[in-house]
Amino acid sequence: MPGLLIIVLLFGAMYFLMIRPQRAKAQAQQRLLNTVEVGDEVLTVGGIYGIVQELEPDEDGGDLVVEIADGIHVRIARKGLATVVKPENDEEEDAEDDDDGESDADDVIDGEAEIVDDAAELPPGGEAEVNGEQISVNPGAPEGTAPPERS
Repeated sequence: MPGLLIIVLLFGAMYFLMIRPQRAKAQAQQRLLNTVEVGDEVLTVGGIYGIVQELEPDEDGGDLVVEIADGIHVRIARKGLATVVKPENDEEEDAEDDDDGESDADDVIDGEAEIVDDAAELPPGGEAEVNGEQISVNPGAPEGTAPPERS
């Protein structure tokens, strides 16, 4: 009798630790698939972001037409959705960063920064001034050699 009780307890623990959470996750995914609407930004299981342009009825398979780039539409299975991406509030962050809500040329991030109008004032390409003392170069590279040709 005690052996039977241990087996029943193991099955009960397995149900609560494995089967029940898996069912809850499947139900949440099904709710997500049923609530997707035109205009939602989605992420597919393949890692592609896009915006839903069209929903087909469930009788026709329930596929989605998703725009992944300007003018590029793909048809994906509804079960191919991983999640619906929540829109970020970039406008609110921009308003917090800028007091007057506008971007001005007078806004200086670094106190020592200055606007350079003439490209001739910049150091030659590939070199940058470091600490105001010397030019930074790649110390391990031999001077005056061209990169090897690739075939």
